[in-house]
Parts: sequence; structure tokens; C-alpha cells
Amino acid sequence: MADARLFFRKYSEIYTVFLPLFGVFLVIYTVLITFSSRPPYIQPGLPTDDSDTLLYLHHSLVSIPSVTTNEHAAAQFLQTYLTSKGWVVEIQPVSSNPVRENVYAYRGLKRNNRVLFSSHIDTVPPFIQYSVHDGYIWGRGSVDAKASVAAQITAAQDLLSSSVVASEGDISLLFVVGEETDGIGMITANELGLSWETVIFGEPTELKLAVGHKGLILGDLYATGKASHSGYPDLGINANYYLVEALYKLQNLDYPYSDLLGNTTFNAGTLEGGVAANVIPASATASVAVRVSVDLEGVLSQMQRAALGVPHLDINITLSYPPVLCDYDVPGFDTVAVAYGTDIPHLEGSHKRYLYGPGSILFAHADNERISEKELRDSVEGYKKLAGAALGNKHDMASDRKELVRQE
Repeated sequence: MADARLFFRKYSEIYTVFLPLFGVFLVIYTVLITFSSRPPYIQPGLPTDDSDTLLYLHHSLVSIPSVTTNEHAAAQFLQTYLTSKGWVVEIQPVSSNPVRENVYAYRGLKRNNRVLFSSHIDTVPPFIQYSVHDGYIWGRGSVDAKASVAAQITAAQDLLSSSVVASEGDISLLFVVGEETDGIGMITANELGLSWETVIFGEPTELKLAVGHKGLILGDLYATGKASHSGYPDLGINANYYLVEALYKLQNLDYPYSDLLGNTTFNAGTLEGGVAANVIPASATASVAVRVSVDLEGVLSQMQRAALGVPHLDINITLSYPPVLCDYDVPGFDTVAVAYGTDIPHLEGSHKRYLYGPGSILFAHADNERISEKELRDSVEGYKKLAGAALGNKHDMASDRKELVRQE
């Protein structure tokens, strides 16, 4: 009996020591498994060599949160980087609270240049961390439009280093804020007092030249009613009913069609009305967007007439611009018509307008925004080809096509 007690006392002591150690091991093992299964995140850093410049720029930009109105850090990064590479950088204030600025860069003493590369540094929310997995680069802005920013800078520097373009007076860069909302960055850029022969706008076009994009109408609907108890609806005026009636009419208008840009489309984006199910709503609002393929003024008139036909309702147009036609006369590119809006109509001038860039709009703004490294690299060659054609250089056709074939 004594031997049995001794046996159990001995092994209970071992168990008492072993159990905590086993618990610590289990925690460490769980942490290692958890973090090893996550997509890798790489802190921004200097490229290991010149061939990494594109990925370094893309990686660094995507890693910096720059949701619209919060673009300051991204602008500072571009200012520091471009200055270190010999660009003359001008920071153009857009607002002071919050601090927002455009970045304009050129070489030498000539502010006016023949060709401008331009894109935007703001993104839609929410911020999504940079990662690389499943053969793609993921993160907010990885497509729209930090891919274009990184590729345009790389293309410009490649052209300068190869002496294809002049050291100054040929190419400049403009990266703006606010494209995702009101276009305030590009609107402010007009105050730079500059002009160009050609502007190459960077947006996701799947490496195709856009023939143009639809115009846009943004508006708010306001229905005004009278509150009352829901058991006595005849004593009130239901604002929701009139809002719904107006939305139905707007949705079912005979909107115009364009052979080039397709259908004009209507979307009711947000709706709000009422305070409770047992209260007749005294007010109701909705925000709407119309992507206009042709005849902006005609569509505006259609909408106004439809709204006037609904009692207790007002419509306020907050933004509108007509369809945008782009140049697509450079050989070697497929073409596409896009339905999204850009900063193109906000930049004044008689310049030629090209719309081109890596990535698909179908991934932009989504929680699975992603792009392949190959498409990023191919876009650099595309931007070089467009700039070369704009400057009248002979190199841009055959040599760049050979380069694309070699990479494939």
C-alpha cells in the first residue's frame, strides 16, 4: 500500500511540472500555425536593384492607407521618392484641413512638358493591407489606381534612362487626390497654369486603350410628407410612397443608347425614410447615379420632368459631366469602352487624351482587389509605347512589341 502511495506521489509531481510546459508548447505551436497560414506582408523598403523599382513603388504605395481625404502620407512618399530620383517636385495644396496635396514632377527647368502621365493616389474605403499570395498582389489600390501610378513612374524613368526622350521638356507626372469622390484634385490642378500636347490617364483598362467612358449624373431626391399614427394614415402624408414612385419612374425612363459607349444606366444607391413602422414617415431621401452614354442635357431633362410629375418631391443634381471620348490611334492595342468615371473631364485643355492602365475594374473597389505582376510589368511597356507615339519616336512600336513577346 505504501509503495502505491509513493508511486502516485512521484508521478503526480511529474504531471504537475509537465502540464504547464505542455500548455506553453501548445500556445507557441498555435501561434506559429496561425501566422504561417496568413498571406505574407512585406514592409516597404528600398529595391534590391533597379529591376525592382516597379514592385517597390507598387508595394510601398499600396501599403500606405490613402482613402479619399487621407492622401497626405502617399503624397509625401511620392515627393521623397521622386526628388531622390532627380525630379523637380511641386506640391500643390488642395486643402489644409485635412492636409491634402497634388504632386507634380518634371525634369530640369521646364514646367511645361509635351506629355503628361497622370493618375490618382486616393482609394475607396476600407484600407486593405498589401499581401502576395495565390499568384496575385492584393490590397486596396493594388489596381485602382496605384498600379497605374507605379507603372507610369517606372515608364517615365525607363524612357529617360534610355535617352529615348529629352532630359527635360518631354515628360512630366501629375498625381492627384480626390478622384474617387468629387475630382477636387484634378480641378485644382488646373490652377498650375500648365498645358500639354498629350495626357495619358492611368486607370484600370486591362491593358486596353479606352475609346471613352460614360458621363455621370449624381443627384439627391427629397420627399416631404406629414407624420401621423400609422393607424390613421389619412391624417398624414407618406413621404416614402412618393420617393418610391419617383425612383420607379426614373428607373424606367427610356434612356438613350450609344453605339460606342452602350446603354445609359440608372442606379438608386441609398434610400432613407421614416423613423418607425408605426409612424407615417414625414421625410424620405435617396441618392441616385446615372451613367450617361450620350446626350447629357437630354437625360437631365428626362429626370427633371419625371421628378416634376411626382407630388411632394424635389430633385437636386449635385454633379454632372458628359460622356468622354478618348484618343485610341496608337497601333498595337486592343480597345474598350468603360462605364466608370475618371478625372479626364476635370482637366482643362485641348490635349490628346489617352486612357490606359493595368488591372480590371471588376476587382477595383472590391474586397478581393488584386493584380498580377505580369500585368504590372506589361503596363510599363504600354505606357512607354503611348508616350513614344505621342512624342513621335520611332522606337515605340517594333521594339516594345518584341519586349512584350520576350516577357511572355
